[in-house]
Amino acid sequence: MERYINIDKKVEKIVLDVAKYMTNLNIEYIRSEIFKAYIYSRDAHEWQNRFSWDPYIIHPVEAVEILLSLRPDLYTIQACFLHDVIEDTIKTEEDIKKEFWDEVAFLCVWMEKLSKVKYKWEQRTIWSLRKMIIAMADDLRVIFIKLSDRLHNMRTLKYQPKPEKRQSIALETLNIYAPIADRLWLYHLKNALDEECFKILEPENYKKLYKELKILEPQIVLFTKNAKKEIEKLFNWNIENYEIDFRVKSIYSIHKKLVKKWLTYANELYDLFWIRIMVESESDCYKVLWIIHSKLTPLPKRFKDYIALPKPNWYKSLHTNVMWLFESHRKQPTEIQIKTYKMKEYSDIWVAAHFEYKESWSILSTEVDWVNELKELVSNIWDSDFVWSLKVDVFKDRIFIFTPKWDFINLPSGSTPIDFAYYVHSDLWDHISIAKVNNSVYPLDKELHNWDVVEIVIDKNKKPNPFRIWFVKTVKAKNRIKNYLKKEDKELHRERWKDMMNKYLEKAWMEQLDKDLSILKVIDWVVYPKEDRFSLLEQIWNFSVNPSAIIKRILKTKNINTTKKDRKQESNIEDSKTSILESWKNTLVIWWEENLPYKLGNCCKNKIWNEIVAHINGKGIITIHQRTCDVLKDVNKDRLLSAFIQWYEEEEVIVDVELIFKNKIWVLKELSDIIFSMWIDVDAINTTKISTEKTRVDLKLKIMDYDYMMIERFVDRLSIKFQDTLVSSKIWNTKKEKK
Repeated sequence: MERYINIDKKVEKIVLDVAKYMTNLNIEYIRSEIFKAYIYSRDAHEWQNRFSWDPYIIHPVEAVEILLSLRPDLYTIQACFLHDVIEDTIKTEEDIKKEFWDEVAFLCVWMEKLSKVKYKWEQRTIWSLRKMIIAMADDLRVIFIKLSDRLHNMRTLKYQPKPEKRQSIALETLNIYAPIADRLWLYHLKNALDEECFKILEPENYKKLYKELKILEPQIVLFTKNAKKEIEKLFNWNIENYEIDFRVKSIYSIHKKLVKKWLTYANELYDLFWIRIMVESESDCYKVLWIIHSKLTPLPKRFKDYIALPKPNWYKSLHTNVMWLFESHRKQPTEIQIKTYKMKEYSDIWVAAHFEYKESWSILSTEVDWVNELKELVSNIWDSDFVWSLKVDVFKDRIFIFTPKWDFINLPSGSTPIDFAYYVHSDLWDHISIAKVNNSVYPLDKELHNWDVVEIVIDKNKKPNPFRIWFVKTVKAKNRIKNYLKKEDKELHRERWKDMMNKYLEKAWMEQLDKDLSILKVIDWVVYPKEDRFSLLEQIWNFSVNPSAIIKRILKTKNINTTKKDRKQESNIEDSKTSILESWKNTLVIWWEENLPYKLGNCCKNKIWNEIVAHINGKGIITIHQRTCDVLKDVNKDRLLSAFIQWYEEEEVIVDVELIFKNKIWVLKELSDIIFSMWIDVDAINTTKISTEKTRVDLKLKIMDYDYMMIERFVDRLSIKFQDTLVSSKIWNTKKEKK
C-alpha cells in the first residue's frame, strides 16, 4: 500500500542490520520472520494514527530501530513490533500464539501488563515501581522492549497536545525508566531518555546550555574532527591494532554535573570531551597510558585504574584526564579511557548479552554466569538510601499485588489479604469483612500470589481482631496491630499518668491537670495539641522525660513565681556529712521519684556528697554512689539512674559535644529532632565543613548537673540513628552554673 512505502523501506533496513550480527541465520529467514511480525502489527493497527497523524505502525517500527543497538534475537524483535497489539487492538494473547512462538506472546503479555501500572509521585512508589519492573522480567528482554518503546514515545512527545500530560510522561521517564537504563549499563538509552526529559521539564535550562554549547561549537567541531588524529600523532606507530572512539558529554549529563559541582559553565568540566582507545591486550593499555602521560599533562587525582581494581560489575578500563590535547584549546581538559576490545564489548553489551546467552554461537555464553550477574545487578540497582529495604526486599521473596484499579502493592512473599489491607489503609483492616482475590471470596489468612488482584470489602460495624497478629507477614501490619493494643492500654493508664503528674505539680504549688491537660498546652511558647500532651505524660511515666524540667519550662513560659519549701542553708549542710545523709531521708529523688527504698554503697559511705548517682542491680535493689566511684566503672550504664537532693542548690552544666558526620543533607534535621525530643537546651551550635566528605558539628548543651547521663544517652541515640553516618563523637564538661 502506498501509505506504507517509506515504512516498508525502514523495515527492509532493519532486516539488513539484523543480518549483519545474526550471521548464523539465512537472511531470507530473517526477512520472512521480521516482515511477518511487521505486517501482523500493521494490519492490527490499520485504522489507528499517532498524534502526529502518522500511521500507528511507525511507532513499533522505530522502536525496533532503537532496540537494534542491543543486538536482540528474533523473538524480541517480533515482540517489539507487536508490543501494543494486545493493549490497543482486538487481538489477544491466544491470537499471537497461533501465529508466533509462545516466547513472543509471553513478551507481549508483559508489555501489556506494564502499560496498566500507574505511576505516582511518592518516593516509595518510585523505587517500588523500579523493583517491580525488574522483577516482572523473567528475562530482561521485557525491559529492553519497554525502554525502546519509551524512547520513541519521548522523541514524539512534542505532538501530545496537553502540556500537563507531557510533563507527567517526562517525569515518569526521568524517575523510572532512565534510572533503570542506567542500572543496566545501557548508557546510550539513558542519555537519550534524559535529554528528551530535560527538554520538556526544564526548557529554560536546556536552552541556556544549548546556547552555551553553540558557543563551544568550534571546540566541539575541532574535537570531533581531530581527536583521532591527535591521538594517532601521539602513538607515532608505537601501538598496533588500535581503534579510537570519542564523544562530547550529553547536555543533560552536563546540567547534572554543573549542579552537583556547583559550577556555572560547561567548559569548567573535566570530562566534557571523552576519548576511548581500544587495544589488543592489557599490557597495551598500560603502554598507551605511558605514552599519553609522557606527552600530555595529566590532571592530578584524575587517574583511575579499573583494570587492577575492577568495578563491582567487572567493568575494566584505565581512566585519565589530560590537558593540551589541542594547541588551540590548551586549557580544555579531555577524559581518556583505555581498554581492550574485549573490555569494550563487555561494557557495551553487558546486560544486553542476555539476549544471546542460550545460543551456542554466542561469544559471551561461555564467559558469563548469568545467574550470578543478575544477582550482581540486583545488588547494585538501588541507591545507598535504600540499602535497608534490600535486606528484606530480595526479589525472589517479594510478590506484587494489584488493586482493582491496577495500582500495585509490593509485599513480602507469604503476605495475606490482611497485610494488603494494612498496606493500603489502616481503616481497611479496622473494618475488614471479607477479601476478594481475582473476583472470588478469599480466606483472610491465606497467602497471596504474584499478580493477584485484591479487593477488600469493609463493614463499619466490624472491630479489629488482635488475634490476626499471628498470621500477618509484614512488619507494618504487626506494628499497626500492636499499636492498636497499646492504644487500648493507654486509655486504661491515662488516669494513672495524670495522678503521677499532679503530684509533681502539687509540690511546685501549681494547678492540677484538668481533662484537657490545659497546663501542658503551652511549653516554651509552643502550643501542643491534646494528643501530644498525653504523649508527654506517657514520656514522664516511662522516665524518658524529666518532670521537673517540664515544670520549669512551664513556669518559664508563664513567668510564674512560686513559693517552694524553705531550703536547707548550704552552710548547715556543709557542717557535717552526717547531716547531709540524714537530710536525704525525705528529700532524695531517684529517677524523679521520691521515697524509693535505697542503700548507701559501702564503697562510698564516707565519700558521698552532692554529686551522686543511683545503681539498680538485677534484684531491683538501689544503691547510692559518688559518681566517681571505681565500682561503677564496670557496671552496665543502663542500670545507672539520676539521683539528687530535692531543693538543694541546683547547678546547670554546659557540655561541649563534638560530632563528625559524613556529608548528608538530612543530618542537621535529624540531629535537631533528637535534641528536641529529649528536651535538651542548646546553648550554641556551629558547623564546619572539614573536607569534601565530612562535616564537624560543635554543640554546647545545657543540662541539670544531676541529669549528667543525659548526654551519654544522647550520644547513644546518635550512634544508633546515624550508625552509617556518624564518624566520631567527643564530649566533655566545660563549666557549671548556679541556678
